[in-house]
Amino acid sequence: MLKIYNDGKRITAALYGDIDHHAAREFRTALDDVIARSRPELLVLDMENVGFMDSSGVGLILGRMRAVNDVGGEILIKNARGEIAEMIRLSGLSSLIVTKTTN
Repeated sequence: MLKIYNDGKRITAALYGDIDHHAAREFRTALDDVIARSRPELLVLDMENVGFMDSSGVGLILGRMRAVNDVGGEILIKNARGEIAEMIRLSGLSSLIVTKTTN
């Protein structure tokens, strides 16, 4: 499941459940649509409620990073825990992980 909060300049996407091949495809479609429409300065992926993520999740992050960069924005990941944070770090995306973001 995915909940998107959009204030025009900042999109926060709260991801829920497991991010595998099937979920990543659904998330990708929804996020690409809102990125194309809103052209955000910042996309925040809130992973607090993600229990599992495989390489499809890394691909999801990379693709959204490119999409947001293409419109002049940035991406941050917050609340990534344990094995998910470690997978993000091992993929070389650790600079995207933040421990705190301003609301």
